Amino acid sequence: MAHEAARLIRAGMPLALIISSHVAASHVGGTAQASALSIFEIDSMVLPTVLYGRHPGWGAPGGARVAHETLEGMLGGIEANGLLAQIDLILTGYFASPEQVRVAAMAIDTARGARTGPQPVVIVDPTLGDGGRLYVPADVAKAVIEELVPRADILAPNVWELSYLTGAEIGAPSDALAAARSLGRPVLASSIDLGEDIAVIYADEIDAWIAVHPRAPSAPKGTGDLLTALFGAALLDGLSGADALARGVSGVAESVLAAQISSAAELPIIGMGQRLTTLSPRVRLERLA
Repeated sequence: MAHEAARLIRAGMPLALIISSHVAASHVGGTAQASALSIFEIDSMVLPTVLYGRHPGWGAPGGARVAHETLEGMLGGIEANGLLAQIDLILTGYFASPEQVRVAAMAIDTARGARTGPQPVVIVDPTLGDGGRLYVPADVAKAVIEELVPRADILAPNVWELSYLTGAEIGAPSDALAAARSLGRPVLASSIDLGEDIAVIYADEIDAWIAVHPRAPSAPKGTGDLLTALFGAALLDGLSGADALARGVSGVAESVLAAQISSAAELPIIGMGQRLTTLSPRVRLERLA
């Protein structure tokens, strides 16, 4: 009966499982991704790894990490309602403990095993650090690398995380491409510094593309979370990697611009609405290889 109820509720809508942070007053992490996916009529189930009041970049966030036993219980409830077999997209992001990472790995394996049709697309954002330093404990970083990176269909690091994962020094886009290819799976690498511009690359075993747009003087937190959600939504819409890159980067670039125009401290994800589905004239897409 529970399975039938879930089927009736969800008929015809893609479903995502998001395992990342819940931050009440900041448009970052899993709740921001769920907001973005809703614009594409993608339903989301969010397993929160932390419950924070605000992004730590604003100061003490308030709240606390979620016990991994709680995550396991939530996952069990989802499974009991027959929903793991219906997942089309899995996004992973911020983790506060190695045990949480292992729950996420179990969720991926269970969802893949439960699915009888096309497998869910698994996008792992290895949320480890930036600016030359880890902002998660070293044991969390180790667990992400050992447990989630091998399970990813697509990895979505920022350029510093790409360097951390590969040990490569990355300056030019060609360096990022070489590092991405060394990981042996498709990579969506963001925050590549081009001086007055900033770029994102998408590389798989066949093609590589770069999307470039003007660098903003500053940007709200959460651009990486938004990019990953928009890229995943584009793949579920049937877009190629190159087209998903163009649409995803366009949504992020226009959201940052909208935040600047309105002097908003957070990304205006809901306010962007259908503008997240369109291409930006400020983004240029080029083949990289």
